[in-house]
Amino acid sequence: MPERVVVADEFGGKRADAGLAGLMGISRSLAATLIAEGNVASRGKKVGKSARLVAGDVLEVTVPERRDPLEVVEEVVEGLKILLDDDDFVVVDKPVGVAAHPSPGWVGPTVVGGLAGAGYRISTSGAPERVGIVHRLDVGTSGVMVVAKTERAYTALKRAFKERTVDKVYHAVVQGLPDPLEGTIDAPIGRHPGHDWRFAVVEDGRPSVTHYEVLEAFGKATLVEVHLETGRTHQIRVHFSALRHPCAGDLTYGADPRLAATLGLTRQWLHARQLGFDHPVTGERVTVTSEYPQDLAYALEVLESGQA
Repeated sequence: MPERVVVADEFGGKRADAGLAGLMGISRSLAATLIAEGNVASRGKKVGKSARLVAGDVLEVTVPERRDPLEVVEEVVEGLKILLDDDDFVVVDKPVGVAAHPSPGWVGPTVVGGLAGAGYRISTSGAPERVGIVHRLDVGTSGVMVVAKTERAYTALKRAFKERTVDKVYHAVVQGLPDPLEGTIDAPIGRHPGHDWRFAVVEDGRPSVTHYEVLEAFGKATLVEVHLETGRTHQIRVHFSALRHPCAGDLTYGADPRLAATLGLTRQWLHARQLGFDHPVTGERVTVTSEYPQDLAYALEVLESGQA
């Protein structure tokens, strides 16, 4: 059965591919694929990717599934880079639009499939579609991610993430200027009561703690460094949205679409900048850093130039 999605006011007038991505919290490339394959309709007619959405309209979206939605498809994933290749683990630079592993309803590329397509043979226990996955990044978030290659690394890294001994450092551009310039957001996160694909600060949510500090202020937006104490889905996006400083480009969580257009953003400005953890065998500290991808670097240049 198609999923019915009502076009919220802030998405009225947007191109269908960009609007659908924001409405459903998916990558723009996936939204464009769904539209191109004729899986998005409105008022009984197929929607084209360059069509403009109308506020209040109902989109009927059919998400096709593979014969086995958890099947690992070996493929070359464009933009998936190897930052560090160790006997026990591999650290990758995950591009936007790529999921960590296969899941029901996801039809795009995955880190697991990309590593398999690059010739990596990972031997750890757990579900075959999640082999080696010890943590995840959102589809719409780019940056550094570690995948275990051996059973001993899988066990050690899973424990490290659970015990919060891993340093997870993100950079984000948020709208406005957070006050104070350095602080901690301690607010529980759970499913949004009105939107299945969104999360929110809710009283009965899971404990969630985000530490941040301002790196550079540009007036309309600010570059912040974020250290995650917990790792909830959409944690940074939800916490800064709750402070009324959503990530630039993050239309799902209330970002200004005009600023997003000025910065050339089709997703949230959020990047997993650095990962630090103890080597699962030697115990030595390993720190890996990921550079900003082209779209985020361009947006930052626009802000630095004062054109936003």
